[in-house]
Amino acid sequence: DNWAFLYAQRLALKQELPLHVCFCLVPKFLEATIRHYRFMLRGLQEVAEECAELNISFHLLLGYAKDVLPTFVTEHGVGGLVTDFSPLRLPRQWVEDVRERLPEDVPFAQVDAHNIVPCWLASPKQEYSARTIRGKIHAQLPEFLTEFPPVVRHPHPPSCPAEPIAWEACYSSLQVDHTVKEVEWATPGTAAGMAVLKSFIAERLKSFSSHRNDPNKAALSNLSPWLHFGQVSTQRAILEVQKHRRSYKDSVDAFVEEAVVRRELAENFCYYNENYDSVQGAYDWAQTTLTLHAKDKRPYLYSLQELEQGTTHDPLWNAAQLQMVREGKMHGFLRMYWAKKILEWTRSPEEALQFAIYLNDRYELDGRDPNGYLTLVSLCPAGCLWSICGIHDQGWAERPIFGKIRYMNYAGCKRKFDVEQFERRYAPTH
Repeated sequence: DNWAFLYAQRLALKQELPLHVCFCLVPKFLEATIRHYRFMLRGLQEVAEECAELNISFHLLLGYAKDVLPTFVTEHGVGGLVTDFSPLRLPRQWVEDVRERLPEDVPFAQVDAHNIVPCWLASPKQEYSARTIRGKIHAQLPEFLTEFPPVVRHPHPPSCPAEPIAWEACYSSLQVDHTVKEVEWATPGTAAGMAVLKSFIAERLKSFSSHRNDPNKAALSNLSPWLHFGQVSTQRAILEVQKHRRSYKDSVDAFVEEAVVRRELAENFCYYNENYDSVQGAYDWAQTTLTLHAKDKRPYLYSLQELEQGTTHDPLWNAAQLQMVREGKMHGFLRMYWAKKILEWTRSPEEALQFAIYLNDRYELDGRDPNGYLTLVSLCPAGCLWSICGIHDQGWAERPIFGKIRYMNYAGCKRKFDVEQFERRYAPTH
């Protein structure tokens, strides 16, 4: 279920050449910890096994792509290179670095394999809101939301087999924090991810539209870790969920809105706005209102350590933070509340955004993702710029600290769900 893989195989079949799959394992990536790397590497082991069955060589190259991939291309006489797409600046830089170092006669193609409508085709500019991109995406869905052709057993074997991968030895090449442990509820890999999708459709889809904003109800897909690491395709999830539109129309429509429109809106924002992770990326009205209220007296001020340990005065916020620390996933509705309170309890909007992105990327299995910087949907990570800087939102009634940024409070949460039930579930253990 990967259009870049499918395109690469089509080129190889046409030229009657072997097909190689390479994954460049970088020693560190943003705030990723051993929690994220183990999830990714265990998923890649499954990919390597599938490739072997398909007569396709899988290579795990240790190091940055610019240092290891051009050499691999030259040594193996590779005739063409196909890569995936990410709108984030670091992966985009990796692609540019490889492009500059490739032999001139090796064509290099990029395929947006994780969006349904490719990012650069969905819109040629930064979109203001879901309202402005929704029609553009839906108009193109019939062309792009199609069934995947299969990857076939490759008829052209490589001249020399791939080196065996010492998976456990890969971990010694990493320069990441080992204190953030793996989570028990999420088993890495496509097989496990597809089982979660199947259970969502069978057990939770029916209540997705009505209960997805209640942290005490089991109504979410919980797919975001597998979607983030490419172990389950968003397109596959949509194709499977859409088969149940007749039974659960409202839930299917809500899922498509979040998994397609809101998710691709985040990709659009990160692709066209180079300041996607800073206050400078916000609209003028939001920057103005945040600046005007930057010196407002905060009712509480917390350090990054106090926030990370969930030791604030607010038991709901603490419970949400501890859910993220323990499970690598915070409920979508609470991610909004969580980020907005960080704005209220830190010295400036800049510090709030820095803390929110750090915590999200360090603990969320689906962190370090366009959705983390932006959207706020139950499928995706915390929308830090949505919550703190009003991206894709409108100005609201002015109030201290927030200015015209949308406000949320504890009393509002109590009106929506049983707050105390959630607090008990994620109470501090000490």
